[in-house]
Amino acid sequence: FEPAHGPEPAVAGSGRANPIAAILAGALLLRHLGEEGAARAVEAAVETVLAEGRAVPAELAPAGAAATTEAVAEAVVAALREDGRG
Repeated sequence: FEPAHGPEPAVAGSGRANPIAAILAGALLLRHLGEEGAARAVEAAVETVLAEGRAVPAELAPAGAAATTEAVAEAVVAALREDGRG
């Protein structure tokens, strides 16, 4: 399981890669393994982060307001913890 776009070696280590597709690919893997609840929790955490604008990747953010790869991933983990599943 990997994002549809595949790896992004051109931006590796720069903090500019959008981790949302990789995180959602993880949710697909969880669902494949029969972990439906965990998959739904991951998807809900991503939705929460984006809807609330906690950490928005460059493709979705206004100019100059993009969060780093790490910040987006940390926001998703925080949303999972807030939901009591992380």
